Amino acid sequence: MKPLLMAVATAAALVAPLASAQKIGVTMATFDDIFLNILRNSMADAARKAGASVQIEDAGSDVGKQLSQIQNMIAQKVDAVIVNAVDTDATPKMTRLLTEARIPLVYVNRKPADFEKLPASVVMVASDEMAAGRLQAEQVCKLLGGKGSILVLMGDLSNESTRSRTKAVDDVVAGKECAGISIADRREGKWSRTRGQDITINWLSSGLKFDAIVSNDDEMALGAINALKATKKWTPRTIVAGIDATPDALASMKAGDLKVTVFQNAAGQGAGAIDAAIRLSGKQSVERFVNIPFELVTPGNMARYAGKN
Repeated sequence: MKPLLMAVATAAALVAPLASAQKIGVTMATFDDIFLNILRNSMADAARKAGASVQIEDAGSDVGKQLSQIQNMIAQKVDAVIVNAVDTDATPKMTRLLTEARIPLVYVNRKPADFEKLPASVVMVASDEMAAGRLQAEQVCKLLGGKGSILVLMGDLSNESTRSRTKAVDDVVAGKECAGISIADRREGKWSRTRGQDITINWLSSGLKFDAIVSNDDEMALGAINALKATKKWTPRTIVAGIDATPDALASMKAGDLKVTVFQNAAGQGAGAIDAAIRLSGKQSVERFVNIPFELVTPGNMARYAGKN
């Protein structure tokens, strides 16, 4: 009987820390983004399954508002905070505020500028953005046979993900196998379908010649496809590539429009962020970077990704 009681006590001790984070504060860069909304819903679902309450707020793409939300969460004495940063260059202040308040912090989806200096109470749950850009660019290079001219639609330049994904495209193009590819132009589309469409219309109006459009995300890629169709410049051979494998992107690929995307696991990132927040609040160790791998999606394998984001 005594060994059994000891075993029960040990199990209870192991479970207790995981159940201690009863309230988790989450601030999202914006609710006006398809992928981030999938991420938001996955965190809410993961928190529910873990028995934790979660308070998710929209920063509305405003750094000042996001900082204010974090300060309010500190005042509410939440057990942990998850941040999807509006501007990754503003994260050092966020890290300092929460570290001084002794509240565990999890950055999700977007890499903080101070990543290399994060204290033990702060971690990142995301995917390797360089890998996304590399997978995308290598597939476009393959479709072009290693030569041609491409246009690049960039996300918000204040985000590390934009810079890393774009740099990966540059690196691939500079490589030996894709040396015949040149970048004709690049523009900041800020993750917006409307901006992606407007920029592409401007490119088309200027008479710029290109063989493919490489976009930092699916939303801008879909905007580019809309522009090409609206101006009657679209053909079944047109190459447009995105990143995220959102439902809209997969529907476009199924229709024969989008040729390349890269699966970013929103559910994996959301569940990983909640798990990390709970573990940190329970004084358990967590890897500083919890990597959720990217995966290349093409018309040949897209069926396996249906419903995943």
